[in-house]
Amino acid sequence: MINETITIAVDFDGTIVEDEYPRIGKPQLFAFETMKKLQEKGHRLILWTYRNGNELKEAVEFCKENGIHFYAVNKSFPEEQYDSKYSRKINADIFIDDRNIGGLVGWGEIYQKLIGEETPNTPTKRKKNWFGF
Repeated sequence: MINETITIAVDFDGTIVEDEYPRIGKPQLFAFETMKKLQEKGHRLILWTYRNGNELKEAVEFCKENGIHFYAVNKSFPEEQYDSKYSRKINADIFIDDRNIGGLVGWGEIYQKLIGEETPNTPTKRKKNWFGF
């Protein structure tokens, strides 16, 4: 669980949504719930994605429609201006990306590690009755 305010860079395709690039895939389970909770706790979220132009605008709008407004998009802070003499690496404390070694651990696990709570609306396994249904 994180106690201090941090900056978290989050990838879009394959991370927030299923990878259907250039289309927008279905949201990953618990992605938006986790990001909302992180923002409620005061953490800054940066959208860090390969997308640009109209595809980037569509991704940002999709996230807004799902209640997420990013601190910055493809930059370390909102006022940053691109300058080729500086590195394009985003300055963040944590990166959430499906390209990690081992892949994306899942937003439920991310939620539990970063927030320190069980995920909201966690589906429970339905018990079978004695007939096996």
